[in-house]
Amino acid sequence: MQKKLRILGIIFLAVGTFWSTNDSYAQEEDIFGIERKIKGRKSEGELGNIFRNMVSNFSFELGTGAIYQANQMQFHSSTPSQYPISSVLPDNPMDIGASDTVNFSLGQMSVPVHAAMRLNLFDLLVLGAGYGREWGSMNPLRERDYRFEFQEESFVMDRLFATAGIILYDANKRRAFLNWKYRRYSGSNHLIQSERKLRMRQDYPWRFILEGEYGQMFIRSGFDEHVQAPEPYIGAGLRIEREFSEFTSVYIRPTWGRRSFQYELPDLMEPQGINQQLFMIQFGATLRLPGTKRCKVPGCGVVMKHLHNGVEYRGSSIWRMQNRKIGQWY
Repeated sequence: MQKKLRILGIIFLAVGTFWSTNDSYAQEEDIFGIERKIKGRKSEGELGNIFRNMVSNFSFELGTGAIYQANQMQFHSSTPSQYPISSVLPDNPMDIGASDTVNFSLGQMSVPVHAAMRLNLFDLLVLGAGYGREWGSMNPLRERDYRFEFQEESFVMDRLFATAGIILYDANKRRAFLNWKYRRYSGSNHLIQSERKLRMRQDYPWRFILEGEYGQMFIRSGFDEHVQAPEPYIGAGLRIEREFSEFTSVYIRPTWGRRSFQYELPDLMEPQGINQQLFMIQFGATLRLPGTKRCKVPGCGVVMKHLHNGVEYRGSSIWRMQNRKIGQWY
């Protein structure tokens, strides 16, 4: 009998402890109206909630870099003497005939800058569009002892472009990969499962995106008045991003591209094509628009994302991590 009473006492004590703990936990949730689970709306109104969810998928970026241009012109003309071709050796006259084909080439450098807007679709695809400017030089193209000369050495060009990319790897895909990697371990193996959860909760700031680019060049100040850019250009690159917060990041993108120009004299209907292979390294910064409003509830000092009356707020500026870990508070 005493043993049964002792067991009943232990059960009542455990139930009472659980009830008091649950009650204090509920009281903690009610302080300043803060709730723990972030599954709320971003605005009290329906239209505002839709707008903020949509805005959070857009970001703006500024970038610059360097371009190495491998220029090549396969020159062939029935009247080569009409073109600005000269000999490197002053005593050696030009002897290019109508049946000759000369491969002029030269490597040049240029500096681009651009501004763009990007749209994240389901953390799978990234679409973008922007406008950029490029400064560079175009020295005479060379082949053996001959030079194809232009009127000016410097140029300024603008470009209007669109990009499309697929996210190869990021924090979400890393978590999915870790789940797949630990699938062979039993759920009752608490040591391994704790390791899996710990690794999944770690901040992973890197993102890798395979991107393609398509655009059009506009010559603002050209190296020669006879050069036009009628055809669009293409490019492809690997974008590597490093996040500093949920809204800010920097990136570097090695890129390959191809574009072409046409050199055409007004009296001759035989345009000479100038093909460029581009090897670019671009870097810049990205700012994602915040979909959640900054918390302004009096007395609320929470620095993490939290809810007030079912509406999600952020407690920190866009330059700081919103859900901080140990060591990220200051």
